[in-house]
Amino acid sequence: MRVEYINPFVESAFNVLKEVLNSDVKRGDLYLKSASMSIMGVAALVGLAGDVEGRVLFDMTKETALAVAGAMNSETFTVLDELAKATIQELANMITAQAVTKLHDLGFKFDLTPPALFTGENMEVSNNLKVEALIVPMELGPIGKIEVNVAIRERV
Repeated sequence: MRVEYINPFVESAFNVLKEVLNSDVKRGDLYLKSASMSIMGVAALVGLAGDVEGRVLFDMTKETALAVAGAMNSETFTVLDELAKATIQELANMITAQAVTKLHDLGFKFDLTPPALFTGENMEVSNNLKVEALIVPMELGPIGKIEVNVAIRERV
């Protein structure tokens, strides 16, 4: 994975989260995960196709998803209802749109799929890209954390 593909997603996640949550966001240490991994409970997945192929996954616990949706809507959520789910999908849209704009400015051309939202216990996501995923934890203070999970490669 080229760093040129990763940095726009990391920068965009940091900037968007800081803006929409109006709180401090700290980037944790980056690490790699294998092609198959469990998710924390709520994950928004955006697919990429074009000069590069792969996906970006925004992974969080249900509690974090409820807190993020609440902060973005200025209300309290106790269940992951349709508005809360749509809010998490919109967050993924906002981050990826900003990242893609940066990548387009660098000359990369590709399209995005609309965010798909997955919720539940004991779920695992895998990819057939044969590339490890780079994980960037975003610490959101008392809200929890969101892991930005990027698995991208150049189209062969």
